[in-house]
Amino acid sequence: MPTLYKALTVGGSDSSSGAGIQADLKTFLACQVYGLCAITGVTAQNTLGVIQVASLEPAFVSSQIQAVLDDVEIHAAKTGLLFSAATIEAVADILGRRHVPQLVVDPVLVDKHDRPILDASAIDRMLCVLLPLCRLVTPNLKEAELLSGRPLSGPDSLRDAARALHDRCAAAVLIKGGRWAEQTGMDLFHDGRNLQFLPPRVSGVPKALGTGCTLSAAIAAHLARGATLQEAVEQGRRYVSRTLQASILLGRGQAVLWHLPRDAEP
Repeated sequence: MPTLYKALTVGGSDSSSGAGIQADLKTFLACQVYGLCAITGVTAQNTLGVIQVASLEPAFVSSQIQAVLDDVEIHAAKTGLLFSAATIEAVADILGRRHVPQLVVDPVLVDKHDRPILDASAIDRMLCVLLPLCRLVTPNLKEAELLSGRPLSGPDSLRDAARALHDRCAAAVLIKGGRWAEQTGMDLFHDGRNLQFLPPRVSGVPKALGTGCTLSAAIAAHLARGATLQEAVEQGRRYVSRTLQASILLGRGQAVLWHLPRDAEP
């Protein structure tokens, strides 16, 4: 019987299924990994935007993770929207105590308009208790600014931010360049040895909801399957490229990713 690979996602629910837990679970399945989840909060949103948000109690988030880990061996995990300093503390505590392997942190600190989602105390908790547990952190440009505490204005500043984050947290860093005006879609990867710009994943297609969630989930899925970190990053980026090229207009707002090949069996 083939190995059943399993990955856990901890994050928010998106009622449009374009991002968050729903995007993660679709990504895990497409990458042939069984996905489990712990929900940190729920959103009322569609392709036009977020209408309302309700977070869950940190103790209940922790209880969901505990229930999964008490029953299932997890090969990798990822976090997304964590809502508050208290939830970050609770998630870091249980993931650390249970030695959950191959953790990928998508530090959801701002919305698509770069407006803050988490306050300064939550960012501090992420830096101090969650990022030291992870294998990889995947900030976008604004999130990299907030985590590194320095403005990003060009290639040299991105390199400096990646080094600073790695030095502080001992985690590899993938700064996503989807909003970088100089070269949209070029990412920066740093694992303590290699510091390299990665070419744009895809061009000539519309922006879509959930690309950050999907990228971190795909990387976690490939880590669960035994890939090296660099292999998982490359495979995750290729997966996002395919889903972007197949993206669809679901409603009246942004496009959403299509997570399976068009010719997949129904």
